[in-house]
Formats: sequence, structure tokens, C-alpha cells
Amino acid sequence: MDFTLTSDQTALTDAIDRIAQQFDAKPTDFHGFALSGAALEHQLTEGEYFDIALIPEFGPLTAALAVERLARSAFAAEAALSMLVRPQLPGEWPRPVAVVESGRPGRFVATAKTLIVIDGERISLARPSPGDVEAVESLYAYPMGRLVGSPALTKLSAADAANVRKWMRVALAAEAAGLIQAAIDSTVEHLSIRKQFGRPLGTFQALRHRMAECAVLAGGVRLLARKAAFSGNDGDAALAALHAQDSGTRMAYEMHQMLGAMGMTLEHPLHLWTYRIKALLSELGGRGGQAQAVATHCFGKP
Repeated sequence: MDFTLTSDQTALTDAIDRIAQQFDAKPTDFHGFALSGAALEHQLTEGEYFDIALIPEFGPLTAALAVERLARSAFAAEAALSMLVRPQLPGEWPRPVAVVESGRPGRFVATAKTLIVIDGERISLARPSPGDVEAVESLYAYPMGRLVGSPALTKLSAADAANVRKWMRVALAAEAAGLIQAAIDSTVEHLSIRKQFGRPLGTFQALRHRMAECAVLAGGVRLLARKAAFSGNDGDAALAALHAQDSGTRMAYEMHQMLGAMGMTLEHPLHLWTYRIKALLSELGGRGGQAQAVATHCFGKP
């Protein structure tokens, strides 16, 4: 598997990086839980970046790279489902896209124009009216919402449902890869500046070992997400999502532990990534659901 980018892919990822850089930092006067990425989404829409997976020169791998980079922004934008899952939906479905799983509140549901409604093994699509959804308050660093109405549902065939679920796993892994890397970067910056006993915290060997382990986990999530996007294989997607949720559980804990009391405040931006990671941990059945998918698709176990 060769991940060397073509000149076209490099130019596109560089363009997305330039856009994302405008939204990487938390505004100094912001002390809430979620930063809306509406302005970021607007620029992506203007540049027609949400459809890059459909362009043969780019494909899903380039879309996954874009999702990964955008997730590192402090502002939460609905990019993963739009870039990686929406191109797989049968028919024309507008964005933003959100998931309603077993009736629970979900990310971006309040502003979604397309809902992916999951009820057990059944997956349906819906175009909600404004009265069908409402925003809910949440500690997660995403704008959260829930489905309160009963929009018309378009049930997907078993084959289409399986394909959508696969690409939702790829989207989850790619987004988690970006969030985890951003959390590591934020923590490294803190450890480089914060001093204890006259030395930066980052010079203490125990913390270095823990950060090294986190870097290894982050690299695994990133590699598996990219491999799944490249191959489009069910087993690869399940492994990527499982590793993302499993590593995300540990990473969120480790990052906040290393920041100490500062990690429990809203002044430091760490929560803008770790709380988004926490929101991903229960999606698609959580780690148990991904483990079952790995058993099915990789080992043929029912």
C-alpha cells in the first residue's frame, strides 16, 4: 500500500490545510464547550471540497486525509459524514449529515438536512423539517441535537445499509485520528511550557514514556483509518473504528491527567478535542459493536 500523494492530492490537502489553519486556535474570550464550525463549513462548501471523494483523482483516501486535518481544528465542523458517507448514499441527499442512533441525541442533528437513522440492523434516511429536530445542551464539544418529530423514512436495502455502516466506521476513524493528534499537540505544548521543580514537565521521563505510548496509539489510528479509506474493505473499516474507539478511551484520560487541574478547566482548549473524542466512543455500538464487526468481517465469526 503506497500512501505517497500525487501532485493533485498534495495541492488539495495543502488548500484544506490553509483553510483549517484559520480555525485551529480557540478564541481567547471563549470559555464554552463547543465552537461552531459554521464558518469553516461555509468555506469548504464554497470550494466544493465536500465532494472530493467522488473525483477519481482524489477518492476516499484524500477525503479521509481532509477529514483528519479538519478534525484538528478547534471548531467542530460536520465534515466526516459529508465527505466519506454521503457519497455512498443511494440518490441525492443534501448536507449537513447527522446520525440518530437508537433515538439518542447526536452530533449536528439540530442543523442536519439529512439524517441517517439507525435502529438495530436497520438504517433509514430522512430529510427532517425544522420542527423535527431540536438542539440540546451537552458537555460534548459538538453542537448536539435530537430527533423529536417523525419525518418520512427511506429504508435502505441490506446491502446499502452494510455499505453505509462501513463508511461510517471509516469516517469515525478518520475523525478520531485528527482529534487524537490535536489533543496530543495541545498536551505537548502544555508540557513544554509548564514548569515544575524548575524544569518543564516534558523533561520528566515518566511523562515522556506516556506521551510516547500515546504517539504510537495515534499513529496506529491514523494508519488504520487511511488503510480503510484506501481499501474500502469491511474488515479494515471495522479494525480502524475499533482501534479508534479503544485508543480514544485511553487517550482522553491520559491527556487530561498530564494537564492536571488545568485539564479540568474551560480556559485550556484540550476539551475541544477530548470531549469530541468521548462523543465518538459510543457511536455504532461502541467498542463492543466494533469488536463484533471485526469478528464477523475479519474472522468469519457470526
